[in-house]
Amino acid sequence: MYNKNNVQTVCFTGPRPKKLLGVHGSQSEYNKIIDVIYQFCEKLYLTLNCKVFISGGAQGFDQLAFKAVNNLKQKYPDIKIIILTTFDDDEFVFSALKYGASGYLLKGVSMDELYHAICTVYNGGAMINPDIATKVFKLFSKMSMSNYAIQVDDSLSKDLTQAELKVIQQVGFGLSNKEIAQKLYLSEGTVRNYVSIVLSKLELRDRTQLAIWAVQTGVTMQEFGDDND
Repeated sequence: MYNKNNVQTVCFTGPRPKKLLGVHGSQSEYNKIIDVIYQFCEKLYLTLNCKVFISGGAQGFDQLAFKAVNNLKQKYPDIKIIILTTFDDDEFVFSALKYGASGYLLKGVSMDELYHAICTVYNGGAMINPDIATKVFKLFSKMSMSNYAIQVDDSLSKDLTQAELKVIQQVGFGLSNKEIAQKLYLSEGTVRNYVSIVLSKLELRDRTQLAIWAVQTGVTMQEFGDDND
């Protein structure tokens, strides 16, 4: 567990599958471990206000921890997940982002870079390692043709106001609430409310899904006037 400037962070590490459960670990055994991790993390969240969890990408404990924290995120949406791994293949990167990760870093980052990433996601932003940022944007451009696309019913998006679309666009650019507020001349609280409203309107889980939807639907490419209605 790591604490700097009152930003409580937990980093998971653990054995690979053979050491974890033996060669033939069953799904029910995995689920028991996920449940134990879930309860432990929930206690950290409720008692120590721990909101940032870092997990690797290897099979075994890393993926079980990610699953547990992602389940917890459904109950407490302000929880943030950062993946710190050596894996940079397209499918793994997108799956992590699709299922709730707010940050994706490759091992080898400095402590300063890691701390900056923690602060960024803690404050509502997203952080992707520069080495794979180009890969991710190329992947986003293909999403509308893939099975990984975020699906939103057209009837839900029709009710979005121009002001909401402006905020969605900035989320798609990867900006934090604070950065969006500065760019659109709004208060940070107003931006936070906008994000909450559009997530509800579009029936999306978190801002990562919203960012993906913004890219795949072309919202990030639109030009908006000065009208906020």
